Amino acid sequence: MEMKAGNSTEAALIKYKEGLGLFTEKMPEFARSFNEFTEECFKEGTLSQKQKQLIALGISIHAQDEYCIIYHTKGCLDQGCSEQEILEAVGVTAAFGGGASMSQGVTLVQECIMEMNQLKQ
Repeated sequence: MEMKAGNSTEAALIKYKEGLGLFTEKMPEFARSFNEFTEECFKEGTLSQKQKQLIALGISIHAQDEYCIIYHTKGCLDQGCSEQEILEAVGVTAAFGGGASMSQGVTLVQECIMEMNQLKQ
């Protein structure tokens, strides 16, 4: 079951999904519990799903977790975030994470936005 990717962002998402699938086969109860937990965390509530994705993106950038940066940049776009909203979240994250956070924001996040916007066209 090999999927083809059109760009690096898509390739990273496919690699993550394939790894998650393999892990789920080996650890089904753990994966089920983790998925239920994260679904609950990202449900619409007092905070919108859009706001939760922006928070998750900021945490991902600060943690320097490239797969999560890609995943949550996509989540932000899927929830209707504008490029400006995403870049403001990058700025807030850089206020806490300094140069390391800024470097992820000006490279990986912007690359993801560009590639994902191209996929929509």
